[in-house]
Amino acid sequence: MNFRTQHKSRRYGPPHAETRNRILVRHCHGIEEFEACVRLEREVWKSADIDVVPIPLFVIAAETGGQVLGAFQGSDLVAFTMAIAGWRNRKPFLHSHMTAVSGAYRDRGVGRELKLFQRADALARGISLIEWTFDPLVTKNAYLNLMRLGAIARRYVPNAYGITTSPLHGALPTDRLVAEWHLRSPRVRRVLAGKRPTLAFAKKAVRISIPANLEALKTTDPAKAAQMQSEIRSQFTHWFAKKYAATAVAPTPSGVDYILEPWKEAGAGSTQRRHSAGVGASATWSPPKQ
Repeated sequence: MNFRTQHKSRRYGPPHAETRNRILVRHCHGIEEFEACVRLEREVWKSADIDVVPIPLFVIAAETGGQVLGAFQGSDLVAFTMAIAGWRNRKPFLHSHMTAVSGAYRDRGVGRELKLFQRADALARGISLIEWTFDPLVTKNAYLNLMRLGAIARRYVPNAYGITTSPLHGALPTDRLVAEWHLRSPRVRRVLAGKRPTLAFAKKAVRISIPANLEALKTTDPAKAAQMQSEIRSQFTHWFAKKYAATAVAPTPSGVDYILEPWKEAGAGSTQRRHSAGVGASATWSPPKQ
């Protein structure tokens, strides 16, 4: 099959969904729509060509069991998410590699609507796990992932993609947390029903603080930002090695705290605290080339 000659990518789940802002979320199909994804990628990350995810990878993702989902205002693409199909422990999963939202449409719930459509599409295909990486220093994304979607994180990948040319990364190592979104878990179902993760944490819960000025320091004092990133890295790796998971974030007067709690596997006779139930198996994550 010559993928580049296909007019439509394969569809598996719901054909589309419309948001409260009358934005249509659906599968992208055809080279022109994949080109629009790459234009938006360039707009958001402002990377040099060496770091741009090219059109052929979008084609392959759409045609081999992954996803290329777009949010459209009329005929204009205003956001997209791209996921690659994976296989682990004899089960399929999706690695959601990129999500981008145009500047004019941020803070309007478009990113969350994309993720909800992504979940519905995955469940329709019998897939119950989606993973993605996110920068632990960008707490706004952590809030969406942990508090609004119900994901957890218990893996930390130092410099996952190498030093990139994107100004968003501030020439820092691309350290990443791995979000695990267990789509059928009680935790995720409760969060999506509007019940935020409770702040009545386990007695053994620990906090990792992210200062409010850390994003600004990437530009104003890169050396200080790198030092703080290194300290944060050490804390996450220490607690993850002790079988803790990041389950929530909480605002503080000086920034935002990640809340980490002891985590046990669901099933096999083990039980979880009510607000943290329903995680699947852990595994080593190898980041795709970006």
